[in-house]
Amino acid sequence: MSVTAPSVTQPPTAFGAAGSLVAATRRCAALLLVVLCTTIRPAIAADNLGLASGLSFTDDSSGNFPIVGDHLDDGEVARGRAALVFVGASHCWNTNREAERVVEIYPRFRDRVHFVIIDADHPSPAQRPLLDAHYHGMIPTVVVLDPNGAVVYERAGETASTRADTRTLETLLGKAAGN
Repeated sequence: MSVTAPSVTQPPTAFGAAGSLVAATRRCAALLLVVLCTTIRPAIAADNLGLASGLSFTDDSSGNFPIVGDHLDDGEVARGRAALVFVGASHCWNTNREAERVVEIYPRFRDRVHFVIIDADHPSPAQRPLLDAHYHGMIPTVVVLDPNGAVVYERAGETASTRADTRTLETLLGKAAGN
């Protein structure tokens, strides 16, 4: 013996087929909004940057990545805003010295520049595209992008020969940010 489910029909709407089309369009729009809100997220810059404790600025003895902060796994560059991409690693005094410069200028530029901090030894999946595009195996690497994403500066090595000299980095960020 076979059992069939009773057929269910939708009650007619006051607006007929046009009303059904409007309702279907609203459902599709709501679904699209949910999908967009859950898949597109704005780029969140690294924030609250500081230096890790126990860093050495004269030898490679420091075991910690030199920059600490929030959102350090961010790897997206926000369009419409200049960006600084810093790539470094632990056990590198040159990285530590450049990190010191980045952390020093951060408070002056954080409202105008998107900071992306990448540990070359432990990049997040979101950082891989930036690493592939700009990192060529030498640390520290500093990349400065203008608000349209064009490279203003891309170079491995320190931006100054004197410890705590931030003038070159400040000039680059000022240029990129349009100041």
